[in-house]
Amino acid sequence: MKTFHLNRDKKKLDSFLAKRERKMSEVIPAVREICEDVRKNGDKALLKYTAKFDGITLKKPSQLKIKKAEVKDAYQKVDTEFIDALKLAKANIENFHSRQKNGRESWHEEKEGQIIGEKYSALERVGVYAPGGKASYPSTILMNIIPAKVAGVEEIIAATPNINPHILVAADSAGANQIFRVGGAQAIAAMAFGTDTIAKVDKIVGPGNIYVAMAKLIVQQETNVGIDMVAGPTEIMILADGKARVDFVAADMLSQAEHGTDSFIIVTTTSEELASAIPGEVKRQIKKLLRADTVKECLRENAAIIIVNNIIEAVELTNNIAPEHLEIQVARPWECMETIKNAGAIFLGDYSPEALGDYLAGPSAVLPTGGRAKFSSPLGIDDFLKKTNFIFSDRMHVRHSADAVITLAEREGLDAHAEAIRIRLRK
Repeated sequence: MKTFHLNRDKKKLDSFLAKRERKMSEVIPAVREICEDVRKNGDKALLKYTAKFDGITLKKPSQLKIKKAEVKDAYQKVDTEFIDALKLAKANIENFHSRQKNGRESWHEEKEGQIIGEKYSALERVGVYAPGGKASYPSTILMNIIPAKVAGVEEIIAATPNINPHILVAADSAGANQIFRVGGAQAIAAMAFGTDTIAKVDKIVGPGNIYVAMAKLIVQQETNVGIDMVAGPTEIMILADGKARVDFVAADMLSQAEHGTDSFIIVTTTSEELASAIPGEVKRQIKKLLRADTVKECLRENAAIIIVNNIIEAVELTNNIAPEHLEIQVARPWECMETIKNAGAIFLGDYSPEALGDYLAGPSAVLPTGGRAKFSSPLGIDDFLKKTNFIFSDRMHVRHSADAVITLAEREGLDAHAEAIRIRLRK
């Protein structure tokens, strides 16, 4: 990992931070080709890419869908500790998002012969993607499906290339109606365009690699299907003062580094002593990790310790970077949080590790990355609700409003609009 002094090493630091900007343009042609193949050839293309990219050879399209018997069998293959942990996580996530729903209710207002208002409706069909690759993520399943269920989505489709008992149990218990063994850009294309086996959805949510991210952007442009956000690779920023525990800081760095070699890790500290102690503590803790090689490469390429003069500088840097996860391990974390404008999720104090948010706390772990926390929010029930405006006007209200509407319409040169009002004045 690298160490920078904020003011002394500004150019080098800027160069390091620029690495977070991913070069998506390099994969666009390949992703577009996959999406177009799925659009044209449907299930046939899915079978081809499932074998090529996921290493799963299926003889017929019906095998893409996970059968109820397979899900039932999965429950017998997971231990009771997992089931209990899943139930606790589910309860916490449901509780958080149920509270989030307060205030998202339809409303109307009546005055002078007119009724105006908003009607909230849940999306009808949502596709949830859970990445596979080197690990399985039942937690991702929970974080995406549960807010959709709380919002009232009627049909939820889950797609993942990594079908293991933990994934199946998580998807079933969270409320997925159908589960498909398909991953990558081809899964996104299938849910966006629809195939004989997989129904087209209204919105696609869930994280993935750069191919999944680009597929989401492409189908959003080429269809009437929405997406949640471009999420990943994961990142963490730890804001620490001289009283922060080096073992806690190191452990939280490693917890994000094990996600993949492209994870982004930053510690910003006012303490030269802490900055000097971190590399040694990280080296000590790495020895016991299962994914040590991945962690080492991540730390070598995408980790940095930034030394600042004071907390004010640390906060300014944080708001500029807008990290996905922000841990505040300082003497007065609540006061510090008040000055933070840009972060996906904030973890306050020494005993609020990011891992708690990944699994059990309740708030969504699907967060904006790559600086998008400057304008985006975490996944929540708003992603699964839509508002429809409604207007009712009686005859007298139209007469009262006629002159103003006609004037505005004529000034815009839209005489048919004006006539739509006049014709009602003649009756």
